Amino acid sequence: MSAQDRARIEAAVTAAEQRTSGEFVTVIAARADDYRHVPILAAAALAFLLSGVWLLLPVDFSHVEFYAGQVVLFIGAAAFLHWQPVRMALVPQREKALRARHLAHEQFLELGLSSTKDRTGVMLFVAVAEHYVEILADRGVHAHVGAAVWERIIADFTRDIRADRVADGFVGAIEACAQAMAGPCPKRPDDRNELPNRLVEL
Repeated sequence: MSAQDRARIEAAVTAAEQRTSGEFVTVIAARADDYRHVPILAAAALAFLLSGVWLLLPVDFSHVEFYAGQVVLFIGAAAFLHWQPVRMALVPQREKALRARHLAHEQFLELGLSSTKDRTGVMLFVAVAEHYVEILADRGVHAHVGAAVWERIIADFTRDIRADRVADGFVGAIEACAQAMAGPCPKRPDDRNELPNRLVEL
């Protein structure tokens, strides 16, 4: 994220909070997890399976040569599979979504979105490597804005993230949230800014 992108997102949050009583927080994570176990497990499975192929070859291996070959194969495979594009391709989509969702909910609590005065916290969360987007709203907002509205905003937001338009995605989603909340959750004279407007980068 460039300084200009960060400034755009912060300005969008500030503008949204001038229209509604919502407290918006934006969070971006390069990835939800490092998935270090994935290349290890995959390399171990590969070494185990290919050892069976070696046994079928018409060549006699000593025990030392056999196990040394397994070790070399395991280390080489683990090193290759540790490369992030390959590693992410090996992780099931369901696991990616679960890890990203867990991180989003963890951040919602840690950043104080569930502790605002009128329970009007709204967090826009992105895990880039997983192409995962989630918008979490506290009960003071959920009581007035239906699930269909959030789904529509998330769909547009996700499309931008997949197209590598991260800043545009955040700005568009923030503006859409503010528009949906401006009527049922208008800004009041006694509203104060309870949470930081800057982008949180994990």
